[in-house]
Amino acid sequence: MSVVMTREEIGLYLRQLNDELASEEVIGEICLYGGAVMCLVFDARPATRDVDAVFRPANTVRLAALTVAEKNDLPPEWLNDAVMAFTSDHEQTRILAEYSHLTIYYAEPRYLLAMKAIAARADLDRKDMEFLVKHLEITTAEEVFLIIEEFYPKRKIKPATQFAVEEMFEQ
Repeated sequence: MSVVMTREEIGLYLRQLNDELASEEVIGEICLYGGAVMCLVFDARPATRDVDAVFRPANTVRLAALTVAEKNDLPPEWLNDAVMAFTSDHEQTRILAEYSHLTIYYAEPRYLLAMKAIAARADLDRKDMEFLVKHLEITTAEEVFLIIEEFYPKRKIKPATQFAVEEMFEQ
């Protein structure tokens, strides 16, 4: 089952996640990435299909997210940590919201741009990258590569990334 979640729905589900953690008397943290950040922080798109995040305590948050999924007829992976494959040791985050039992962080724009570039997945990453380039007032591909290298070793920049970044500035 595929679902599209709006900004308002994501906010509701995160508040429900806080409530689930409160019922377990657990304090949790989530750091949001990808489409959720593009919706919630930048209002750059109306919706996303999932909420990419890194969270802790991982098992407790995962179980609480399953309860939220059941209550709202969401797919079990509405909140997932697959994004961990793209995180780096040098990430930068900011606080988005603080609830009684859940603090929500998000990847700051430079880091998110670097992540999107490293992932370089077709249309969606490209649109998000274009938005972030404008948001950050970047004017050259070289500036983007310098940002990527702040967070990732140069060897991680694959040909698809190089092509996507250069193509953005050829227009």
